Amino acid sequence: MSTLVLICDDSKLARRQLARSLPDDWDIKVEFAENGLDCIKQIKALSPEILFLDLNMPQMDGYEVLQAITEQGLSVLTVVVSGDIQPNAHQRVIELGAIDFIRKPCDAAKLAEIIEHHGIKDKAIRESLVHKLGEQLDPEIRDIYQELTNVAMGQAGDLLARLLNVFVELPIPNVNVLEVNELHMALQAIDASATTSGVCQGFIGGGVSGEALLLLNDSSFKEIASLMNYHGELNTKVELELLMDISNILIGAILTGLSRQLDMSFSQGHPVVLGQHCDVAELVKANKARWQRTLAIEISYGIEHHNINCDLMLLFTEDSLKTLKYKVAYLLDD
Repeated sequence: MSTLVLICDDSKLARRQLARSLPDDWDIKVEFAENGLDCIKQIKALSPEILFLDLNMPQMDGYEVLQAITEQGLSVLTVVVSGDIQPNAHQRVIELGAIDFIRKPCDAAKLAEIIEHHGIKDKAIRESLVHKLGEQLDPEIRDIYQELTNVAMGQAGDLLARLLNVFVELPIPNVNVLEVNELHMALQAIDASATTSGVCQGFIGGGVSGEALLLLNDSSFKEIASLMNYHGELNTKVELELLMDISNILIGAILTGLSRQLDMSFSQGHPVVLGQHCDVAELVKANKARWQRTLAIEISYGIEHHNINCDLMLLFTEDSLKTLKYKVAYLLDD
């Protein structure tokens, strides 16, 4: 499925130049908006994955567009493209929710660098994948899985917030049944934009089994160490200790939260450190025989005002699907 890209600029020339600068190997469909008002209408009508936004426009400028996106709860990755190169302009758009800033005239190499740095293509692929796979689960069953996960991840987020004295941003969990090749793609999309450290921990109980996989962006370690009042040398050993601390909190709390709601107990195996700078797709390759299909629940945690991001994936084996469906069926009864 092509990625929908929206380019908003009051200059026809600028719109065309930017469209021609996008990577040739990117499967995209490009739409255009001539001003801010038109941009908001297009976002609501088309739901683009990516927005390239000019700042200086009539009727509604780029700053106002960014503010409207936030206030109206619109979901789109926004990169500002502008001739206004003041440091304050850059800082302001980031504070308003843009993920990056490109100086006009747009340089194709710089644009490609930003797209690669933020993993924009991979994020769009993952969103398209989720949309494509959405029809594989009954909507009512998915809603129950999401609600159960919402409660459990809230408990995990509370523990993390208390440990670090921060505000933890809780997302809507993605719930889908994935074939092994689709799981491979989903994991690659998570890990593609930056080096990542990972922990995997198996769990089993009551006819349900699987593995919890926690992936922490390597750039997060410095801020985690600071929040945990660690001021020594941040070497590999310390980073692994921090990784284990975070994984113990999040994996343990979310499995406990789910087990209580499902009225079943999970026994947890010993956590296995996948390593730093690892290719997490190898996890799928190693378990291909028993993960032909899996129920995958993905939770992306963030911490407000800090560059800390981690993904937690619960991967239930195909044999677990029948038991899980039976366990939640009573919740649908009137």
